[in-house]
Amino acid sequence: MIYKQLGKRGPKVSTIGFGAWAIGGMNWGQTDDSVSKKALHDALDLGVTFIDTADVYGFGHSEQLIADVLAERGGKGDVIVATKAGNDFYSAGQSDDEGYGPIRQTYTKDYIIYAAEQSIKRLKVDALDLLQLHSGDLVKLDQDEPWEALETLKKDGKIRYAGWSVQSFQETNQAFLLDRYHDIVDTIQVRYNLLEREAENVLFPKAIEYGIGVIVRIPLLFGLLTGKFNRQSRFTDDDHRSMNLSPEKLNKYLGDLENSASLFERCPEQSMAQVSLRFCLSHDACHVAIPGAKNSLQVQDNCTAADMGPIPWQHVPILGK
Repeated sequence: MIYKQLGKRGPKVSTIGFGAWAIGGMNWGQTDDSVSKKALHDALDLGVTFIDTADVYGFGHSEQLIADVLAERGGKGDVIVATKAGNDFYSAGQSDDEGYGPIRQTYTKDYIIYAAEQSIKRLKVDALDLLQLHSGDLVKLDQDEPWEALETLKKDGKIRYAGWSVQSFQETNQAFLLDRYHDIVDTIQVRYNLLEREAENVLFPKAIEYGIGVIVRIPLLFGLLTGKFNRQSRFTDDDHRSMNLSPEKLNKYLGDLENSASLFERCPEQSMAQVSLRFCLSHDACHVAIPGAKNSLQVQDNCTAADMGPIPWQHVPILGK
């Protein structure tokens, strides 16, 4: 495993992390807690030191599973657990469309502080390693309250680092917020992969300029960049990919992927997932990629990518940008 400092002010972390959305057991189809916990144990055994979750994943269940696994290992050690707040699920029940119900984006100062305190309880820690504002829209984030909440939480010792998870497909439109609040946030989390590269245009240069750590989410595009889906693939109604990888989107993504075939042809001994993760880590702005994993085989494949090093940028196709 390779390790990097997460920006100028962030902690040192493994370049492959563990994305813990799927293990929350909601919106990813059927999951098994025992399998999920083994996958997380295996990731930590392989040198992963960065776990990314959110309070809303499984309505707190993902955070609770992480706490259980770390307790079984005798404590956190040097593991960094990043979580998020801003999606108020406390008044929503699982019966409300399996988590898609009345979840409200709430970014008041009081709510962010309250949500952080609840995550501290679920994770069974004295303070959160990293709290990120969770993909808020511009109306919510173009005001000082959520950012003041991060400052207050850090001042009060309830969080060690502050971050911002940028809303998907708004990487350029929201980039100006980094100009305004770069003194507050230590990290940003960005949707970025071989087929979705908007962040390269404006956001990544700003992150480099300000020394902000960059966490890459959805590096495998919900599993599409593992090679296991085709144009006939379909998902159950309780799986968010029924929307995010709808037949129309699958057709477009797979067409773009065909235009990027030369990159995979250069790496015949590597899995599609490994090449895709190496791509993400090849950009100078990126410090850690957080692929999701629901089982040990996926974890092993993901972690092996870190040791393969970056892909020479001249080999990266322009198509799909």
